Amino acid sequence: MVVRRKKKSRYMRGTRTCGWGRVGQHRKSGSKGGVGHAGMHKHYWTWVVKYAPDYFGKHGFTRPPELVPRIRWINVGDLDTMAEDLVNKGIAEKVDDKIVIDVTKLGYNKVLGRGKVTKALVVKAPAFTNNAIEKIKSAGGEAIIVK
Repeated sequence: MVVRRKKKSRYMRGTRTCGWGRVGQHRKSGSKGGVGHAGMHKHYWTWVVKYAPDYFGKHGFTRPPELVPRIRWINVGDLDTMAEDLVNKGIAEKVDDKIVIDVTKLGYNKVLGRGKVTKALVVKAPAFTNNAIEKIKSAGGEAIIVK
């Protein structure tokens, strides 16, 4: 690559205007075609067509937020580590050497299968993954689907 030693920014440093005249040429946003999205329907239209073709107009439909189901999940490994603590706090209870945890009391509505299950847990939740059900059953517990 060729080194440009005599470029204008090197040899016009002693003046206020750096070679662009006296009355503010190259100073404000007029020299770059406007600020922000100015000219998107006018002189930047070819740029819009090439780089942002979906910028204008309406696209699709947004469902009301109260109709969109929000999935809040927890992993079985987390439930396993929290189980004794939940019993001590009174959120979960021990029945026949099994710990019964209602996940909806914790604010969750789905149980995922990450982590290890070492205790016999009876987990109540609206939804489970297959992996979570397998891990809970293999540890001697059961997964109860609650509506």
